[in-house]
Amino acid sequence: MTTHRFARPWPVHVLVAVLLAVVVFRGGAVAAGGFALVYALGVVVPPRWWLLLVTAAWVGVLVASPDGVWLAFPLFLLQAHLLPRVPGLLAVAGTTAVAVAGFAWHRGGFTVAAVVGPTLGAVVTVAGVLGYQALYRESERRRQLIDQLEATRASLAAAERERGVLGERERLAREIHDTLAQGLSSIQLLLRAASRSLPDDPVTAAGHVEQARATAQDNLAEARRFVHALTPPDLAGKSLPAALRRLCEGTAELPTTLHVDGTPVPLPTAHEVALLRVAQSAVANAVRHARAGHADLTLSYMDDRVTLDVLDDGVGFDPDAVTASGGFGLVAMRARVAELGGSLVVESAPGQGTALAVSFPRTEP
Repeated sequence: MTTHRFARPWPVHVLVAVLLAVVVFRGGAVAAGGFALVYALGVVVPPRWWLLLVTAAWVGVLVASPDGVWLAFPLFLLQAHLLPRVPGLLAVAGTTAVAVAGFAWHRGGFTVAAVVGPTLGAVVTVAGVLGYQALYRESERRRQLIDQLEATRASLAAAERERGVLGERERLAREIHDTLAQGLSSIQLLLRAASRSLPDDPVTAAGHVEQARATAQDNLAEARRFVHALTPPDLAGKSLPAALRRLCEGTAELPTTLHVDGTPVPLPTAHEVALLRVAQSAVANAVRHARAGHADLTLSYMDDRVTLDVLDDGVGFDPDAVTASGGFGLVAMRARVAELGGSLVVESAPGQGTALAVSFPRTEP
């Protein structure tokens, strides 16, 4: 919504009214009335046309009365306010010359006061208006900068929230893939094995069903951990080697062996969780996809690093092809390890099995 410029410099309007009252008091009622009428047209006439009419009316007042020179001061303000800088300065200079000449005409000659008064008033007025305009421009520039900063801050806050949401979504996706999805897959394989054992070998079938029940119980514990953001049940109160040993013992579908080199030491919880999840995912992949006959896990505690190697004798695959196709398991493992400053290397080829190595710098928990 725009505002007519006539309505803006209201102190000027007050000054004009006061000076017109002075002109009326000193006998220039007719001239003052005409000027007031023209001045009032500012509510309907475009600003620069109105300024031209006001200037002409002021010249008429100045011709009628020497007191019209006082109206030059608010006219200076209007000219400097409504016109661009150069035209405004020229208009003020011209008005000053007319004011000095008009006053000298009424007095019969030039005096120092007649020249200095309007000139000094014009200089002070121009300086004040230019100073005000500079302050206004600076204020506008700062306001725009503040608006930009606030917009940038809001954009950054929104991006940070979005990044947090995406990060949490990715974390949950990895956790679900490495735990619940792998557990449900194991349950399916165990129940399928149990069904194949019936009715000829009910003892073996019962063993498979019991393992499926234990896996389901573990999955339930994992689901509760998701809700409460707790440490994985396999690591709660246990060491990493113990958790990996339990993983090997619980993988009935594939004989899996754990080897521990070096002296086990506590690691940061995030590192132990990542190593356990990578092991779970790698063993699950060997069961589901590799058709392996055996898998070996080697956990090595070295002076400056901790590594986990997982090897299987399965059919192998092309790691580059799996990554390009968007396989979530390998991508999730790489992302989980990279977030913690570790490295993950996968070596495999069709018909040659798979070797996976993950390594973290050895740090205190």
